[in-house]
This record gives sequence, structure tokens and C-alpha cells, in this order.
Amino acid sequence: MKTTFVLMGLCAVLGYTSCKQKTEEKEADEKLLVTSPIKMDTTVINSYVGQVRSIRHIELRAQERGYLEKSFVDEGAFVHKGQLLFRIMPQLYNAEMQKAEAEVDMNQIEYQNTKKLRDSNIVAPNELAMAKAKLKKAQAELNLMKVHFQFTEIRAPFDGIIDRLQVRPGSLVDEGDLLTTLADNSQIWVYYNVPEAEYLDFKTKNHTEATQVNLIMANHEKFQYPGKVETIEADFDNETGNIPFRATFPNPKGLLRYGETGNVEMTIPLKGALIIPQKATFEVLEKRYVYVVDKDDRVQAKEITIGADMNDLYEVTSGISATDKILLEGLRKVKNNDKIAYLVKDMHAVMPTLKLHAE
Repeated sequence: MKTTFVLMGLCAVLGYTSCKQKTEEKEADEKLLVTSPIKMDTTVINSYVGQVRSIRHIELRAQERGYLEKSFVDEGAFVHKGQLLFRIMPQLYNAEMQKAEAEVDMNQIEYQNTKKLRDSNIVAPNELAMAKAKLKKAQAELNLMKVHFQFTEIRAPFDGIIDRLQVRPGSLVDEGDLLTTLADNSQIWVYYNVPEAEYLDFKTKNHTEATQVNLIMANHEKFQYPGKVETIEADFDNETGNIPFRATFPNPKGLLRYGETGNVEMTIPLKGALIIPQKATFEVLEKRYVYVVDKDDRVQAKEITIGADMNDLYEVTSGISATDKILLEGLRKVKNNDKIAYLVKDMHAVMPTLKLHAE
């Protein structure tokens, strides 16, 4: 009986050893996929939250005190340059202008009479000069009254859209009171903040005078007209580390309006970028690594620096070279310094089939 148990145990050990050898042989026969980074010219699209502003957006305020007699436009109306928008009761200013006109007429008559007397050497030259000065003063006061009278009518300084009316006819307004705002949306400015590192990439890698950008609107659709980056502000915000950019977009159909939001997509060219698949990388303590296959077919973890993040791809700025072989699949099946069997697949053939998650 004892002999039987010994034989059974021996068979079990031999069977386990045989299975283990077969498993190890199977694992040794499994070949993992390896590729090499590729150098190429490409582009990366950076997206930024943007604020839409009209190219001209002004406040229309009362220039004289009085009762608002009439509004000639409604909220949201499109108006043309010079169009009458509001009238403040002009009776007082009209009366003052008529009084000033009478003063001019009276001083004009006095000047003419004095000139005749001077021509006859009846009065001294200084009397004629005084009469002339009084006439000029009266004319100046008349011109001032005309200006005040014109201020009772508020007209559009340019073509645009009227915003909410802040006062209604019959309201007493003081000089400087806000009546409404006027927006010229024929062109649109979109402001967005760019981090310092991306600003440096933009300035060093972009050599065109005006970079074309696109606007993704709040409904996730692309605005049909591309814009151009024409202005970068002078200073960085020390608290956020950002600098404001301004892109100008044509808006012939008036679709965009002041106060909207959207995402500006800016394309940055990358010359001779070293590109690897994202799935070939793994992260440890917020650092990014790849497995590099050495001359002895052993995998070595190498830390890399990511320059740009693209769809399924990374631009690598340091850590590996274009001649290195990096593990593409089976990252979870190996550990540092493991010896592997592998197949090499060209990066051009890898790119169309990329998936984000490493196996």
C-alpha cells in the first residue's frame, strides 16, 4: 500500500514537471510584436476654450439730460450707419438755438452799421473790431446750441445689431445714462488662452504670418469660415501661465454673436517629429515609459518625454531614438530585463491598426 502511494506521488511530480515544461516552451515560443519609432513631418491640433466678441461693440448713452421722447428701433434690430435710434425731447434746446440765432442776427446788423460808420470815418477802428468780435461770439454760441440740439438725436455710428433697450419712452435720462449697446458682427474676434509651453511651440514651429484656425461652436459643429490668428497680447498671466491669443473670423451671415463660446482648434506643424504609438507606452508615478529591446533580446524600461499628444500617437522629444526597437504589444506580460522572442512590424503598417490600450 505504501509502495502504491509512492508510485502515485512520483507520477504526479513527473506529470506536473511535464506540464510545466510544456507551458514554458509555449511561452518561449510566443513572439511579441515590436516596432521602431518613425520620424515624419506632421501636425498636431490643440483645442482652446474661446470667447466670442464683436469686432465693434459699443455703449450708446444719452448726451443730454431730458425725457426720452421716442425709440425708433426695437431690440435685436439691424440698423445702418446714421439711422435715427432715439430722440430726447428737444424743445428746450430748440428754443435756445432760436435765441442764439436771434443774437447772431442782431450782432450781424450791428456789425454792418458799425462798418458803414467806419467806412465814413465816423467811428474809431476799435469799435468796428468790437462789433466784429461780438458777432463771432454770437456765431460760436449758435454753433454750440446746434451741437446740443444734435445731441438730442442718437444715431447709429456704424451698421450693427441693437441689444436690449435700457430705457423706455417717457423716461427721464441724465447725461451719460446707458440707452443700449450696438454690436458690429460683420467680423468676430475670438479670444483664447494658450499655455506658455504651447505658445513657445507655436512661435518656434510656425513660420507663417497669420495662422489659420477653426472654431467649433457650442453645438459641436465647425464654423464654416476659418479664422486667422492676428494678435497675441504682450504679457503672460503670472497666475495661470497663459497668454491670450485673438483670432479673427469673417461672419457674413451673422451666425456668431457677442458673448458666445466655442473651442478654437489651432494646428501646429511638427517638423521631423519622432512618433510612437500610445499603446506602446505605460505610466509609473506620472512618468511615461516604453520597453526597449536590447541587443540580447531583453526588454529595458526607458523613460520618455512626450511633446505632443495626437490620436493614438505621441511625439517623443527625448528618451529613445528612431533606431530603437520598442515593444508594441504584450506590455503586461513582461517585466524589466525579461528575454523575449519577437516579430518586428514596420511603423507604417502599425499606424492604421492602432488602439489606445496596451495589451
